[in-house]
Amino acid sequence: MKNIVVYWSGTGNTEGIANLIAQDVNADIKFVGDASIEEVLTYDTIILGCPAMGAEELEDVLFKPFYEELIIKVSSQRIFLFGSYDWGDGEWMRQWADDVLAHGVTLTHDGLIVNGDTSAIDDFKYNDFIFEINK
Repeated sequence: MKNIVVYWSGTGNTEGIANLIAQDVNADIKFVGDASIEEVLTYDTIILGCPAMGAEELEDVLFKPFYEELIIKVSSQRIFLFGSYDWGDGEWMRQWADDVLAHGVTLTHDGLIVNGDTSAIDDFKYNDFIFEINK
């Protein structure tokens, strides 16, 4: 399986999580601004990371346009979502997961959300997330 992590990060929290995931699943990693749709579609597993922004939504300058173009072109790839937040209850992740499903794409696992940086990762949820990617 060929894995890629594509992420956007403003404060570095999501970038730290992206690096940890990429290391633990032997994935290539790209900042969203450095990734092309065509390249990402060559991978078997696409792991997307974006923190909650504003009123719990995806970053809308780089990440959301990339995601919107990608999701309509995904075919057999496995999709995983992750991100960080500082407040709220994870609404952005639920909405993001619903959007993936609304496009008819299989979401392989519940999104991994982290309240802060890598030190705030719930080990049980993280290990389950990594296990599913490595399946």
